[in-house]
Amino acid sequence: MRAVLVVNPQATSTTAAGRDVLAHALASELKLDVVQTRYWGHAADAARSAVLDGADLLIAHGGDGTVNEVVNGMFTATAPGDREMPTLAVVPGGSANVFARALGMPRDPVEATHRLLRAVSEGRRRWVGLGRADDRWFTFNAGVGWDADVVAEVERQRSDGREVTPALYARTALACYFRMARRQPLISLQVGDEPPVDGLHSAFVANTDPWTYLGSRPVRMNPDTDFDTGLGVFALRSMNLYSVLRHVAEMLRGRAKPHGRNSIRRADEGYLRVTCQEPLRLQVDGDCLGERSDVEFISVPNAVRVAV
Repeated sequence: MRAVLVVNPQATSTTAAGRDVLAHALASELKLDVVQTRYWGHAADAARSAVLDGADLLIAHGGDGTVNEVVNGMFTATAPGDREMPTLAVVPGGSANVFARALGMPRDPVEATHRLLRAVSEGRRRWVGLGRADDRWFTFNAGVGWDADVVAEVERQRSDGREVTPALYARTALACYFRMARRQPLISLQVGDEPPVDGLHSAFVANTDPWTYLGSRPVRMNPDTDFDTGLGVFALRSMNLYSVLRHVAEMLRGRAKPHGRNSIRRADEGYLRVTCQEPLRLQVDGDCLGERSDVEFISVPNAVRVAV
């Protein structure tokens, strides 16, 4: 079996020695080519080349951003659901690794590699649905507003040399909350063919559950959403501190409620549209894509085949 291993050497939890061990283990069972990314977009370029070259297996070793790049690169060379596309595999190497953990992969890269090799030898594969925000694919979540502001600020601090930790995310989320709480609601949400709902502060879109992780703790924003359903959405009408803290507590306990006076929560939706009175940040899979005034979110079932 021909395989391409796309490695992000800058990923949070990877080391040169660890990458060599993983590559050696994979090469013992597979005809393996290794690509170490050197620039933003290199993982996407490598994935596109792997599809065009007829690779059987495409392995992403890095964080969720690397996985996102690989998936987007694949779909520049093939169509969702194409039976001839390479099977996707993930060996976690980042800090959150939401997509890999949602698939049930071990967090430890060595354990995940052994699990992957067993999956390949036993032919264990499944098709999973993905989301699309305009022309950008996402594997587990996207959002406009609060979460995108947090992602942008964490990326800025990381570029300044700060270590990315759950505590950093929590502090940044709190600071962004206080800035947003002083702002008028700017977001309108349309679900399917329903009339738009105005007066929203933030819109969180999920392709699976958990929505993300805070360290080892899952954040379950939309528990009825998974890779076999449509998209879930959670939107805030109010930034009242008590209301927001109650929602956060419910998510951390895994008891997110389907209805609330100060929020909107829906699951298994095929189409969402978010419009903003002024441009707000958009994030997908933990990467900030800049500011947008209008974003369409689409669920694409059975988009990619994954070794699990």
